[in-house]
Amino acid sequence: MSDPLSSTPFTVVRLAAYTKADQSEILGEGDDPFGVAEAGLTWLPKEDHFGVRHQGRLVAHAGLLPLPVSTGGVDAQVMGVGGVAVSPALRGHGLARLVVDAALDHARTRGPRHALLFCRPQLVALYRRLGWTPLHRDVEVEQPAGPVVMPLRTMWIPLHDDEPWPEGPVRLRSYPM
Repeated sequence: MSDPLSSTPFTVVRLAAYTKADQSEILGEGDDPFGVAEAGLTWLPKEDHFGVRHQGRLVAHAGLLPLPVSTGGVDAQVMGVGGVAVSPALRGHGLARLVVDAALDHARTRGPRHALLFCRPQLVALYRRLGWTPLHRDVEVEQPAGPVVMPLRTMWIPLHDDEPWPEGPVRLRSYPM
């Protein structure tokens, strides 16, 4: 029996905006669609948005945001990847790879040497398959009451020439994305 999804194309698009309605189209309604509310963090909205459409419907998303970071006391910029979402009915069809790759292709045109994301522990294996590496150290992020240690897993990927992640303490000098 053939897969009906293989005969209909997935189209990767750059989105002019990404709204709560778009998120609901992908993930459905819910108070905590990403499963991170218990972390109690304040998040930044993304600036650039990429989506996957299938049969006229938005079925996946990834967002980007340039962020200031200090690693080992050296200030730099990273591209933050966040808001990665794939419709539950279409998971396992490579849509996360399509939308994250589109975001990373754009990130490579922006200048930073690395991209960074935060995820729940159960998503580490997925991001590893997509080429991301866990950062095995605490990362401080800004929050309204001051810096806190990020309770989610931090992962990174080089954007140019297999650039290694710099040594030393890491502090995101903004709210996370």
